[in-house]
Amino acid sequence: MMKKLLALVLLISSFQLSAQGNTDLVKHFEAYYQQMKLQGDVQGIINGMTHLNLLAPSEARKDTLAYLYMSEGKYVQALNTIGYERKVDDSDIAVEVKAVSLKSVKQLELAIGHFEEMFKRNPNAMVAYELAELNLQTQKLDEASKHIAYGLANSKDDMKKAFYETQTPYEVPLKSAFMYLDALTTYNKDREGNIDMAVDILDATLKTAPNFNLIQISKNELLRQKQAIQAKAAQPKN
Repeated sequence: MMKKLLALVLLISSFQLSAQGNTDLVKHFEAYYQQMKLQGDVQGIINGMTHLNLLAPSEARKDTLAYLYMSEGKYVQALNTIGYERKVDDSDIAVEVKAVSLKSVKQLELAIGHFEEMFKRNPNAMVAYELAELNLQTQKLDEASKHIAYGLANSKDDMKKAFYETQTPYEVPLKSAFMYLDALTTYNKDREGNIDMAVDILDATLKTAPNFNLIQISKNELLRQKQAIQAKAAQPKN
């Protein structure tokens, strides 16, 4: 009987020591995490949050860790941390991480669902742009047009969209960016019959954003295609 009692006392003591040790570790890594934030050490911040999530797991900590990975361009690690499935109880941070990370790893169809959830929770022109672009890329042209119409109606003058195809990144008004997507969507709806209409939209866009480099590139390509179509049509038929 005494042996059983002694064993029970030792077992309870070990649980108490373990709990005390775990609490101390959590406090240590909370302090470590805060210090890394003060120092601006992103990898240290990630390491601290990883330890905290292991020692005291929570959805908030997991979401934060995934967001840190996403912010550093580590999209696969973000998705490995948080998953990619759509969940009704996902936090706003989780939805954003999944949307941006899936888009970045070229899983466009999956990304669309999460951007749709973002738009459902907080309708705004920036998310509408993402949806318009993704739907255009996946040739869901009616959906793209729907989001373009929303964006054109709800873009504010101070909203900007950055582009990176030149050595020096530049910004244009968000409304101009929507006009550009409108031109591309118009062209894709009829790649022969709508060229002139698409070029007209590009010309109008250039007036609103003279520095919009992609406009001239796209316009030149559309005019090249138009010439090729006309040359083919002019060939004698046997």
